[in-house]
Amino acid sequence: MAVVKRVHEVEARDVSDGRETVNVVKQVLIGPKDGAPTFAVRLFTLGAGGHTPKHRHPFEHGVLVLEGEGVLWTEAGTQRLSPGTVVFLAPDEYHQFSNTGSSPLKFICIVPKHVEE
Repeated sequence: MAVVKRVHEVEARDVSDGRETVNVVKQVLIGPKDGAPTFAVRLFTLGAGGHTPKHRHPFEHGVLVLEGEGVLWTEAGTQRLSPGTVVFLAPDEYHQFSNTGSSPLKFICIVPKHVEE
């Protein structure tokens, strides 16, 4: 059965801790609760000055930047992010997303479903 909803209807959770994760809101747009058997689709919104922690995990993920300006840091260097940028991060690749603009940086992140279970 199809699940149809609007982004603004999905719970937005502030996942900031004030240290390693700053000004970050996460929404699980599609996940196990929707019956997705293999993947989850998340929307991250990083406010001005916001960033995720430098981290790694044992699964790959894909990212599509929707709005804003930012950078992706990896051990190989940094890459600029802007609307239309797509990113593939391999399992265990150390990374961090940062907002470098004055407006929100919004991106879709697709991961294996077990991440949101």
